[in-house]
Amino acid sequence: MYIAAKTMTASTALVLLASCASLEKPGNLEPVLQGDAYQAQYRAPVLAETEKGYLHSSTMNAQKCLPLRGGEGGKGITYLVGERLTRNDLVEIFVSDDDTFGGSYVVSRDGTLKLPFLSPVRAQGRTTSEIERDIASKLQAGDFFTERPKVSVRVKDFASVTVGVSGAVFEPHATEIGSVSGEDIDDRRQDALGASSEGRNLSAALRAAGGIRPDADISAVEVSRGSTVYKIDMRGVFEGRNNVDIMLLSGDEVRVPSRRCFQEDLMRPSPISPPGIALFISNLTQPATGNAPSANGKEIRQVPYGTRYLQAAINMNCVGGAKTTSANRSAVLFSRNPETQVSAVVERNIEQLMRLPERDDFDPYLLPGDAMACYDSSVTNITEVGRVLGVLSLGTL
Repeated sequence: MYIAAKTMTASTALVLLASCASLEKPGNLEPVLQGDAYQAQYRAPVLAETEKGYLHSSTMNAQKCLPLRGGEGGKGITYLVGERLTRNDLVEIFVSDDDTFGGSYVVSRDGTLKLPFLSPVRAQGRTTSEIERDIASKLQAGDFFTERPKVSVRVKDFASVTVGVSGAVFEPHATEIGSVSGEDIDDRRQDALGASSEGRNLSAALRAAGGIRPDADISAVEVSRGSTVYKIDMRGVFEGRNNVDIMLLSGDEVRVPSRRCFQEDLMRPSPISPPGIALFISNLTQPATGNAPSANGKEIRQVPYGTRYLQAAINMNCVGGAKTTSANRSAVLFSRNPETQVSAVVERNIEQLMRLPERDDFDPYLLPGDAMACYDSSVTNITEVGRVLGVLSLGTL
């Protein structure tokens, strides 16, 4: 009798504990299941027979888009293209038939070049040819030369600049771009009077601010320089044509407007996209102090920008194995709307997702800062319950 009662109690406990493994679907503040969250791919999967057609998410996303500020087919501006000097840039000045005024100069904090016996020459935001004309005029006007001298200004080294980046980027903040460590300075290139400005380009600033978000309007990226606001069309980055990538100056402010919609075309690696995604993961069967003790490897994995939910699930070993014990696993994505900062939790049955012919429609893109957790199948859950009951039974003997 004692044994039968004990068996009955264990069976009842097994059923009760197994039922606890079935949890309610995540509740979200945003209407995630209806497809009205940051990306429509978060919405609940449906079977093919209940919804005709496929790939509705891209249409649902596009319905919320604001018009492009740069218009259709714009080519961007060209009047800021070229190398322009800013504070701390190092230049070499040559004046024909003269050794007094030539030499190495650094653009001062006030944005000028200070040559001996001459009033300061404005250099901030100007090209070397413009500066050459000013120096020649000042030398002739000061009676240092009877005829207009020949002047050559060559850049030896571009200094780093600090610019502010805001708007539809993942990490808006003031950032320093164009800096080169002492180990990387090439003296031979400097002696050859050559310097590269790519490190001070607009694309470098956008990438340093975490890259553009999928809702960015890159047809009209704004650069504020003094009291003037320029609009740059950077769609060439994704359209395979020559891209306007201007050189930034210290004090410039960059703002990326938002179209208020998720654009799948921007979910690709590019010079202005995030360099990749550090994905926080967990697929532990047993709670532990870390993933490494449970043979899960690193707790954070780097995946390329544009990686989708199902790809990440495979990457973290949530897919595959024996069907009897491994089927019907589920994975949960923890994300955050970068516009509103509202969190969203998306759960998927992995086997169902793999077998839906329109799964791309419900296969969200991962965003920087996302996290994923993998839950075991119902068979594994029941097996785990049995193990717990076994431990409890041993404790009562």
